[in-house]
Amino acid sequence: QVQLVETGGGLVQAGGSLRLSCAASGRTFSRYTMGWFRQAPGKEREFVAAITRSGGNTYYADSVKGRFTASRDNAKNTVYLQMNSLKPEDTAVYYCGAKLYVSSWPPNRDEYDYWGQGTQVTVSS
Repeated sequence: QVQLVETGGGLVQAGGSLRLSCAASGRTFSRYTMGWFRQAPGKEREFVAAITRSGGNTYYADSVKGRFTASRDNAKNTVYLQMNSLKPEDTAVYYCGAKLYVSSWPPNRDEYDYWGQGTQVTVSS
């Protein structure tokens, strides 16, 4: 069983930065591919970023590429999402997910085994 808790969300002006953290409770964190997703009101949850088990490879949605950076520290059971040059359209609840067995890269949204409860990010203009 893996429990995930996202922190670091808040209100920020356009052009600003936030760093989200996702802390995991579990004995096998380093075995999991991790992903970041977001969901705005009235829209489906969409892919943001994914990172491999050792952190050696990352993948980003076109909408955030060059602005967001995913990283992880397996010794701390934590994955991060550094968000720079934020735009109002980045406003959403941000979720982290964990996937043990990966059959595709990046994993599809419906493949993730565990999800956190999310943290709200609001970007004002």
